[in-house]
Amino acid sequence: MLPRHFRFALLALVPVFAAGQQATQAPPQVKVNLLNVCAPSADEQKEIAAALAKVPKQPVFTPDFEVARGRSTLSDNDIVKAGANAALSPDAITAAWVRMRRDFSSPPFSNVQYSFSADSKSMIETLVFHVREPKDLTQLSVEDNASAIASPAAMLSSSTPVTRVRLERFGKPSVVLARCMGSEGSPPPDQSAYEPLFREASAVMDRYRTALQARRTVPDELAKIVTSGRPAAKRTAKKTSKP
Repeated sequence: MLPRHFRFALLALVPVFAAGQQATQAPPQVKVNLLNVCAPSADEQKEIAAALAKVPKQPVFTPDFEVARGRSTLSDNDIVKAGANAALSPDAITAAWVRMRRDFSSPPFSNVQYSFSADSKSMIETLVFHVREPKDLTQLSVEDNASAIASPAAMLSSSTPVTRVRLERFGKPSVVLARCMGSEGSPPPDQSAYEPLFREASAVMDRYRTALQARRTVPDELAKIVTSGRPAAKRTAKKTSKP
């Protein structure tokens, strides 16, 4: 029989040995879901079509609403670069934005949020529908964009085609359909099969651009941002001569 102090030493080594075994175990596996945004599957196309069909064509809103505006500044140093040797620009990107929200009076959606963002390079218009009682679908969003060469009023006056549709699902990966451009040396992919979905999403954007009065509200709110950002004019006092 081992002496008492040897038995205590062996008992002390047991947790250390167990911890060493746990440390040598393989790390847990991480599952990564890759979204094929250029060519979604047939089932995903059906889900996109079903979600777009649920959007009310003649929405009835409650009296509650929200309108917000602001300016956001983001420099390249704030963006995570893919490589360590990526070139950084000292110029900051400043975007002016307007957000609006309206609540639906009945299901399936609880509210719709519209946002318009404009910087020196592009303008982005986004429409997000939130489901009132999410089961499978939780959120539907459509987005379009245009070059900053035109003014926001000019972009809103025309029916800019939607370039991205996204479904957020409960407990499942997102479903995305995006307008894809060709890379260097290769033409853009054939997305003619998805044109009906793009057209329906563009029709949804156009209807709610009108229902939310975005054509009038967005330019007015953006003008207030420009006015509030201008430096105040210096006042000069007039000198009066003594009689």
